[in-house]
Formats: sequence, structure tokens, C-alpha cells
Amino acid sequence: MSTSWSLTIDCAHPRAMAVFWATALGYVEKPPPAGFADREAWLAHHGVPEEEWDDGAYLCDPEGHGPDLSLIKVPEPKTVKNRLHLDVRAGGGRETPWETRWPRVVAAVERLTAAGATVLQEYELQGRPDHVLMADPEGHEFCVV
Repeated sequence: MSTSWSLTIDCAHPRAMAVFWATALGYVEKPPPAGFADREAWLAHHGVPEEEWDDGAYLCDPEGHGPDLSLIKVPEPKTVKNRLHLDVRAGGGRETPWETRWPRVVAAVERLTAAGATVLQEYELQGRPDHVLMADPEGHEFCVV
């Protein structure tokens, strides 16, 4: 039996990062917990001080297939390479023919660059472009494949 899981990204600006990752993944803002009109009502119910209400942002896959994504404010900046990263499978993954996949990867890289990401490196496999290493607006590495 599998276990449900989610991913948390530490960052300085959760709401801005949520906008970026919603664009990158096609995710939407996660609805408030059951029984609450909005997330602020849930936070108030649990005694979270109002000055901390913007310290997190929460996304989910609108189709319910992918893991939830939490973006949590932390005081320290990112300082080293990620040991874990996301692969944004915009091209459909390597099982998709290269002639179909690569134009999709290029389009996604252009879209994500316009949304604030930066290209770090393009990688080749067997003499042709394969995937692109990028960084989100706060420097977290991810690949577009």
C-alpha cells in the first residue's frame, strides 16, 4: 500500500513562489480544509497569529493526481545545490518521441523563463538536446524534460 505525500519548498516569498509553481505545474490554490470558508478562518481557528498568515501558500493538482505543494517562509536563503529536485515533464518524458518532446520542452522553458525562472544548463543525450536545468525565482533547481 502506498502512502500519500506532499512536497514542501522553503522560500522567502511563499505567495510569489506559489504563482510561479502554479504556472510551472498547472496547479491551483489548495481549497481550505473542510468546514472552513477560507484558509484564514482555519488559521484563526488554530490560533495562528495574523502576522503569520502570509507565511505559507498551498497548491494542489486540480485533477487530484499529483502531490500537494506547500511553500513555507523561512528566514535563511538557499545556499547550496538541491539534493532533491522536480522534473517538470512538459515534453511528456523520455518515452515521448524526441521530435514531439523537444519542441514542448523548448516552449515550456520559454514560458517558465517569462514567469521568472532562469536557464542554468541545457543537457544533451546521444548528440541532441535532452533536458534543461533551470532555477525558480528563488534559485531552487528543477529540470524540464
